[in-house]
Amino acid sequence: MKPTKIEWTQATWNPTIGCNKVSSGCKNCYAEVMAKRLQAMGNKDYQDGFKFKMLPNRLHEPLKNKKPTLYFVNSMSDLFHEKMDYAFLDSILQVIKKTPYHQYQILTKRPKRMREYFLQNKIPTNVWLGTTIESHRVKDRIELIRDLKANVKWLSCEPLISDLGELDLSGIDWVIVGGESGFNARAMQESWVLNIKKQCEKQKIAFFFKQWGTWGGDGIKRNKKENGALLNDKLYREYPNLKNQCNYSLDQKLKNKRTS
Repeated sequence: MKPTKIEWTQATWNPTIGCNKVSSGCKNCYAEVMAKRLQAMGNKDYQDGFKFKMLPNRLHEPLKNKKPTLYFVNSMSDLFHEKMDYAFLDSILQVIKKTPYHQYQILTKRPKRMREYFLQNKIPTNVWLGTTIESHRVKDRIELIRDLKANVKWLSCEPLISDLGELDLSGIDWVIVGGESGFNARAMQESWVLNIKKQCEKQKIAFFFKQWGTWGGDGIKRNKKENGALLNDKLYREYPNLKNQCNYSLDQKLKNKRTS
């Protein structure tokens, strides 16, 4: 278990690392920057930089943690990368099934591959399936997860780099929105965020505003901590209602987060 500063989860689990760019949201990938930094520091797992790699030595990490935890899988890769060995993916899902007291947030920019896999394999009840919707150009990704039989289906609109227009959020339980951070970050417009928030409210979808990033809602570039995460002077940190698969103590933690 590795604690994380990612606001919408509790810990990260990376049984695979590395990736390659598939859409405009990948342009300034934080994971690639981190991987190259770890490579320069001599970390053995990252000796090949950001090339996709499966790490069997990390496979059983969640089994060692008996405290109910919300895991983000993977913060440094994509489980549905083209080079993923499905036998290894099966092993990852077995660990998930053996730890029903944890919840696992799986996020992919390759929802077609995720869909193909889970149409052939049962989705564990403690898995949240998500895809990234960074711009209107990839809104079709929503259709690929909408009818999957996961207890929680979610969208990560981060980095949000365009207005998404009208959204059909039927079948979706949670939407996260965040601006890009880093030296070359692209600005996110306040109107884009408010458009998503309004549609989440209308369609009764949990809305989580993570951050402005490097560019504030006022269009000024500054440290992301200074820009913060307030939208109209309010913090929006909603979570989806967990559907009877969740360990009670973890459910209570998320309820507390919603009000913090």
